[in-house]
This record gives sequence, C-alpha cells and structure tokens, in this order.
Amino acid sequence: MEGFGITHRGMVRKENQDSFLMETFDEGRGAALVLCDGMGGAQAGSVASSMASETFMSHVKACLADKNLKLGLDEIVREAAQYANIRVFDRSFTDFSCLGMGTTLVGALVRDDEGAVVNVGDSRAYLVSDGEIRRITKDHSFVAELLDRGALTPEQAKNHPQKNLITRALGVESKVNCDVFKLKFSTGDRLLLCSDGLSNMVSDNEILEQAVKAEEPQGICESLLNMALDRGAPDNVTVAVLIF
Repeated sequence: MEGFGITHRGMVRKENQDSFLMETFDEGRGAALVLCDGMGGAQAGSVASSMASETFMSHVKACLADKNLKLGLDEIVREAAQYANIRVFDRSFTDFSCLGMGTTLVGALVRDDEGAVVNVGDSRAYLVSDGEIRRITKDHSFVAELLDRGALTPEQAKNHPQKNLITRALGVESKVNCDVFKLKFSTGDRLLLCSDGLSNMVSDNEILEQAVKAEEPQGICESLLNMALDRGAPDNVTVAVLIF
C-alpha cells in the first residue's frame, strides 16, 4: 500500500484553508487519511480544517492503539468525525475570531483489503478499480439536492451560481450527521480523496484517466493538481491517493 497527498492554495486565493493528513500503520498494511476544506472569515477556515483533520487523525490512532477496543473501521471513522466536530464547534464559541467557522471532512481508514470512508460536506472520495471510477461519497450541497430532485441537469449544475453552497458542515452545530461507507479493495485499486477545488475543475473521467495512467500515487496527485492549476484554480486544491 502506497500513499501520497498534495495541497495548493490555487491561483486566486491568498490563503490555503484546506488541510490533509495521512499515516500508515501495521508495516504498510493499513492507512488513515483525512482531508478538510475550511470555511470562515479571516483565519477561521484554516483553523477549522486543521483542527478537524488533527482531531480526526489523533482519535483514529488512539482507537487503533487500544487493543481492548473492539470497534469496526466504520465505527472508528464515525467516532473520529464526531470528536472533530465537537472540537471545532467548541472553539468557535470560545474564540470570537472563529465564530461561525466550519469545515468539510472526508476521511478513510483502511486495513488490508477492507476500509471505511466518512464524509460531511462536498469533499469527495473516489474508488478507481478495474479501469472504472466510482464516486463513493455524495455531496451535501444545495446543487446536489437540486440534481436529486431533477430540478437541474448535470451540465447546469457545473456552472450553477450556488454550486459551492453546502448543506452540511462539521463544526457548525453540536452534533453532525455524517455518511459512512464500507469498502473492499483489490490489488491495484486506487482510493482518492479531494476537495472541491479539484472536483470543480477536473471531471470524474479525467480523474480516472490520470489515476490509471500513473503507477505511483505522487504522479497521480501531481498531474491532477497541475490540471486544476492550468485551468485557473480559483479555489484551494487538495488531493490524496492510496494505491493497493
């Protein structure tokens, strides 16, 4: 199992409010990764995203270290997201400069051929397997709801003026509703996490093309980042990849 991640502030934003962490364990048989896209005025977005990613990762590591704890991978990532939500929510009420801050979160915990993905907001997880791409997560956004109701076509959604309006975020309420997905992996599969700074600029088919072309996770991440930057990258761009 090999992993790599990269983040960039993009071509327009003055600050990078994305955050990601990745760690391997069990001599490369397992991995944990988390990616957050913060929101909030001044420095609050970056505070929210970094706090969420650090709390998520520390809780996952604590669960893995406790040999008496009998939790499934899906239960661990759900708990980790809830702990991250509490920390960001509490900080927003104790620090006036952070009032109203929040963040998306997409995280994954993998051991051998099994894994679990958790998400809140519109940062995404994809699985590339056997030359096909599948979006694991579903965006929690206003535009996604319009698509579900048939009120928008996929083409209209690409340029909708409110496409960045999310309906769920971590840290804005005392409890958060997150989605959790269980996965099975085969040799050669690619698990990819990204912020909307990438998915708004690069199509699913283009992600697939780059994911199967490169043999190393670093090559996949760098080629996708360069595509977004070449197209103007108005938002921060973050992508992380695991290859099995």
